[in-house]
Amino acid sequence: MYTSVLQAGKVLLVKKRAILLLVAIFLAAPAMQAGAQVRLLTGKGDFSLVGSRNSTTFYCDQNDHEVVKKVTQMFAGDVQRVSGKLPLVASSDARLAENIVVIGTLGSNKLIDKWAREGKIKTAGLKGKWESYLIQLVQSPAPGVKKALVVAGSDRRGTAYGVFSISEAIGVSPWYWWADAPIVKRPEISLGVSTILSHEPSVKYRGIYVNDEDWGLLRWAKRTFDVEQGNIGPKTYARVFELLLRLKANYLCPAMHEASTAFNKIPENKVLADSFAIVMGSVHAEPLLFNNASEWDKKTMGEWDYQTNREGINRVLRERVKSNSAYENVYTLALRGIHDKAMTVNSSIQDRVKVLSSALADQRKILTDVIGKPANQIPQAFTPYKEVLDIYSNGLELPEDVTIVWPDDNYGYLKRLSNAAERKRSGRSGVYYHASYLGKPHDYLWLSSTPPALMYEELRKAYDTSADRLWLLNVGDIKSCEFPFSLFMDMAYDINRFSSETIAGYHATWLSSMFGEQYHQSFLDITKAYYLLAFSRKPEAMGWGYEWNTNKNPRERTTDTDFSFANYGEAESRLQEYGRIGAAVTGLMDKMKADQKASFYQLLYYPVKGAELMNKMHLTAQKNRWYARQQRAATNVLKDQVKLYYASLQVITNGYNSLLNGKWNHMMSMVQGVTASYFELPKLDSVNPTGPAQLNVLAEGEDVLKGQSSFHVLPSFNTHTRRSYYVDVYNTGKDALKWNLKVSDNWIVCTKSSGTTSLEDRVWISVDWSKVPVGEKLSGFVSITAAGKQEQVLVSAFNPASPSHAEVKGFFIEDNGYVSMNAAGFHRKSETDEIKMKVIPGLGYEGASVQLGDPVAPFQNPASSTVPCLEYDFYSFSAGSVDVYTYALPTFPLSTDRPLGHETAAGETRYGVSIDDGAVSQPSTSAIEYSQVWSENVLRNAAVKKSVLHISQPGKHTLKILCGDPGLVISKIVLDFGGMKRSYLGPPVTKAVLQSN
Repeated sequence: MYTSVLQAGKVLLVKKRAILLLVAIFLAAPAMQAGAQVRLLTGKGDFSLVGSRNSTTFYCDQNDHEVVKKVTQMFAGDVQRVSGKLPLVASSDARLAENIVVIGTLGSNKLIDKWAREGKIKTAGLKGKWESYLIQLVQSPAPGVKKALVVAGSDRRGTAYGVFSISEAIGVSPWYWWADAPIVKRPEISLGVSTILSHEPSVKYRGIYVNDEDWGLLRWAKRTFDVEQGNIGPKTYARVFELLLRLKANYLCPAMHEASTAFNKIPENKVLADSFAIVMGSVHAEPLLFNNASEWDKKTMGEWDYQTNREGINRVLRERVKSNSAYENVYTLALRGIHDKAMTVNSSIQDRVKVLSSALADQRKILTDVIGKPANQIPQAFTPYKEVLDIYSNGLELPEDVTIVWPDDNYGYLKRLSNAAERKRSGRSGVYYHASYLGKPHDYLWLSSTPPALMYEELRKAYDTSADRLWLLNVGDIKSCEFPFSLFMDMAYDINRFSSETIAGYHATWLSSMFGEQYHQSFLDITKAYYLLAFSRKPEAMGWGYEWNTNKNPRERTTDTDFSFANYGEAESRLQEYGRIGAAVTGLMDKMKADQKASFYQLLYYPVKGAELMNKMHLTAQKNRWYARQQRAATNVLKDQVKLYYASLQVITNGYNSLLNGKWNHMMSMVQGVTASYFELPKLDSVNPTGPAQLNVLAEGEDVLKGQSSFHVLPSFNTHTRRSYYVDVYNTGKDALKWNLKVSDNWIVCTKSSGTTSLEDRVWISVDWSKVPVGEKLSGFVSITAAGKQEQVLVSAFNPASPSHAEVKGFFIEDNGYVSMNAAGFHRKSETDEIKMKVIPGLGYEGASVQLGDPVAPFQNPASSTVPCLEYDFYSFSAGSVDVYTYALPTFPLSTDRPLGHETAAGETRYGVSIDDGAVSQPSTSAIEYSQVWSENVLRNAAVKKSVLHISQPGKHTLKILCGDPGLVISKIVLDFGGMKRSYLGPPVTKAVLQSN
């Protein structure tokens, strides 16, 4: 067998050995736990879990919860994974050994309860808590016992979390099975133990929705892991339940699509869930745990239409509650159409409100009738997803004990959160968030690329507005979403561990806990670059086509991207950066130990290489078509490169599926989605060079647009920015091109003066500022001669006597007709006690953004002269009207608590933009979901808004970004005086630097 690895632009086939994952422990693992007080020691510690002479026995009460007995056995298995020795597991009624671990739940473990009554363990702070645990080392607690490590839970899940916190401490990652996280072998395990009483989780119910659309998890389950079931069944769910427990999660909404077998069609599933203490729920479209996509039988049950078949629907829902009420559930109140479609009510919004109100009232009555408790004692959730949000906003009255689960727009931006009145509801609120999605405007199902900084920014403001009751994450197929899965659960368990300043580095910390702290800086560099690149465009959207387009062709039709090869080095910089991190992750793969390679392949190598190859495939295909229009001889070389990138994507995907002798076979697929085509080989062009060499040149900033210019000219060289620009010397003939270059003036510097090429040479042009005269209109040229032909490229330099370098040091400055600013590079900020400006690393096109105050602060009037603001000093050589483009996160209004004043609307966000003391423009970050504006915003993760402002005269000025809706996030500002060229990211930052000459 062979695994193919792409390295240095070539596919190298290397002989594959079967990768046997040896179990291992990392001393860094405790750093990943919240408040961990159990530490793995290299020498003698407080408690010997596995020693050379002693043996430790694990005790649990046979009358304790099933999950406690199950977790005790799993913990013994974890110890065996580390040490090779399997501890004895016994009933606490048995004779106690000298060295013991006692695991149990308060009130369900006689030994723990006895020691608590005797004051030997401190359980006072544990009683009545939700999912909390106590870990305490007790000396000589009973005759014949020298040491007892006690893990006591306030409830059954608290016990499990306590046990698994020790598993992590000895080096068993929650991802030991699902991502094959390595476990270091250690013959002895010695622990340092400090008493710990854990806090209650930040969010009460924390879980995932397993999306079973038919290309990953489902195919893997039925073809590889659970062939006998031929579907996602108990064997698969058992692994999911274990993972949830190990991640301190407690809630699952199971697969809902008709491609897979409905969870409740297999009776064993719900029993299994309870044995793992997992709370079952259902997604927004499934009322009372009923999957109408695959469980509703039209022949025997009638139409799924509440207006015509109310009794039939309620009868089925009542039976579902009867069959599942013995177990722990959160019941979804809902009424949508079959299979996640809108309600079948062809009437006014007021009629829809009435129908849904009636349906929810019926469902509440079913719950109280069957369960026999008051409604406010039965956990219930309502998710106003898609069109249901409009129904809720138009007067749907929801009982206050029901948890409102606010959804994002499927692309990571929460559509609404609780207003002041809703925050007082006893049911509180929650969130339904996506790390994977199938739908308009484009799917993202293949790789996980939502920045952790964005997740934290959105989820923190949700938590601060009462979303502490239920968090649900759509993790797609689980695989490829391992990190956001972990991050989401870590935040839900302890939100206060995280901050805007540290969140961007958390992925590197997570990886370091599995592969070693020595790689932390490399992980930090790679992950930050990975998210920065994908933030502007996800790998799945690099085909640049709209999905779900029914105009003649429903499939995505790929096109050129908006990344420019002509302007600002945009496309080529992207290719270079992907190439850099691709090479870095390949180098790290070579350094990984044999037992680390399979996990590293899944968690970092494949996502980075996949994103690199997808970008290279589409951007190089675009360049190929661009070259073909120029008839460059290099066109066909690019065509071959694109085919190589396409083949390499198949190779690394096959490599993924063949890991560990095919453990994950059929899990990873290049073919994702229903209407997508981004993964297919793009359209490619060819040329047929003939005859002698033919000289052509292209100067940076030019495209192949005819009728614009009959001469070549480079962007102007500015003494305050001192950039270099290139000239391509290229051949359109078959023979080799021998060329020579001369400059008109000695201040024009070129990296090459001659060359011979069959394809093309790139010459970088710069200015020797020590030789250039002072002046605003300096000009010269570069002359290139070859094959009896001469081409000239005009060069202009801008070296004014005023302003001096010292005068504009640190200012943003006009360059080639534009000023570009990174939002985090503000010169001053004006704040109040309520509004503080916060820099958020890891967000935006420039690597960091600024949040305009806390999202829960009161609305500010952006037209006020005293409103908090950011100030940016800039120097312009132009005057008159200027187009000011602001790049902001496409966030929605936080809630309905927004002022509605004279001639103002409350339905969209606002912030202010002004220059000096001029007029204030008030753009918005929000757009109506599924509108064209919203589609563009979420694809580029930016709401780019133009404000036309005025500058009275050239010179020093100040641009202000004024707070309106607190919490809005600004990443970039560009002022266009008429010189800005077409690009996707906007021009690079133009900040003046102090020069010595």
